[in-house]
Amino acid sequence: MKLIRLTTVPLSLQFLIKGQPRFMSKCFEVLCVSSGPKAELDQVAVNEGVKVKDIDMTRQITPLSDLLSLVKLICLFRKQKPTIVHTHTPKAGILGMLAANLAGVPIRLHTVAGLPLMETKGVKRKILDAVEKLTYTCATKVYSNSKGLEKFILKNNYAKADKVKVIANGSSNGIDTSHFDPENYNQQQNHALRQQLGMQQKDFVFTFVGRLVGDKGINELVKAFSVISKQSLVTSHESLATKNQSPVTNHKLLLVGPYESELDPLLPETLVEINSNPNIISVGFQEDVRPYFSISDALAFPSYREGFPNVVMQAGAMGLPSIVSDINGCNEIIENGKNGIIVPAKVGTSPSKALQNDLQQAMLKLMQDQDLYQELKSNARDMITSRYEQQLVWEALLEEYERLLVNSD
Repeated sequence: MKLIRLTTVPLSLQFLIKGQPRFMSKCFEVLCVSSGPKAELDQVAVNEGVKVKDIDMTRQITPLSDLLSLVKLICLFRKQKPTIVHTHTPKAGILGMLAANLAGVPIRLHTVAGLPLMETKGVKRKILDAVEKLTYTCATKVYSNSKGLEKFILKNNYAKADKVKVIANGSSNGIDTSHFDPENYNQQQNHALRQQLGMQQKDFVFTFVGRLVGDKGINELVKAFSVISKQSLVTSHESLATKNQSPVTNHKLLLVGPYESELDPLLPETLVEINSNPNIISVGFQEDVRPYFSISDALAFPSYREGFPNVVMQAGAMGLPSIVSDINGCNEIIENGKNGIIVPAKVGTSPSKALQNDLQQAMLKLMQDQDLYQELKSNARDMITSRYEQQLVWEALLEEYERLLVNSD
């Protein structure tokens, strides 16, 4: 039987569901479909050992391009005759579910891993609401990757309760905890990378991993860190004034991820601060984020909205406590005071002064309260390995496929 996995961009195949196509290929003939670039899709084929197909899709609202993509998908599904089409990401979801429905695919599945419309208002929000409802109407089953997201879907009447489900304990792909393991990195490696990035061994390093955009709370995070830096600098000057020494700051903010200036640009003052503050280090997109987690002391992840963030699970598996906002997914992975600190989510317009202040307090708390920090750190990895091990998530999804196949006969 054929299984088609569809995402808007190849990056989602490479990271969002990495390893799943190969695992499912033991039971299905798997085809992964996404837009280009072709080189990235070809890499998916090599990594996963499955066939791939390039069909252009955009991430924006582009009616003419979307119609052409829809037609191409209908033709593909009619030719391939898959038993299951399983989509991820919003644009691939609406196009893939609509095309699969029109092509007569019997099992049509869509995973919801976050809803951009949560931060949208007015006419655009109404359009996105309608698109979401149409996606779920065309699907035979909808998988929210967090319980909070499931509640949001049902509250907004996007689908009926019997159509929506959370696989295992949540997450789209779980975590390979043997891959994300601090034991894979020794003290020498960590020392060398810190030195390379201009960090002292005594520096307390807060790390953010993800897209550097407004919706991830980067404006508030950078501002909060900037205020802490200035306060520490003043304190350092005062304490060292009589010793004829230069002030030394003892914390850093490490930003790991790409900018997306065309979709969700950061404020100009945020970019200025990132580029001018010597204690903020931006290393851009990194294919392997583990070395950066390994030299970090805590994850700072004040996102406005999420489905079930891999980054928070990855950081936890690497033994890091996290500061997260009180949103879907984050507040399921992190238990306040046990493996991290949860700060109130952004309310109202952005950037949020309240979120900035809460982040400042949480960051200072982790740096100043060593007993609390060590407690959170000691729990971090165990709380991931016991709930989100990747193999468990894959097996639960395969069981779901098998159940649907039996019921469709």
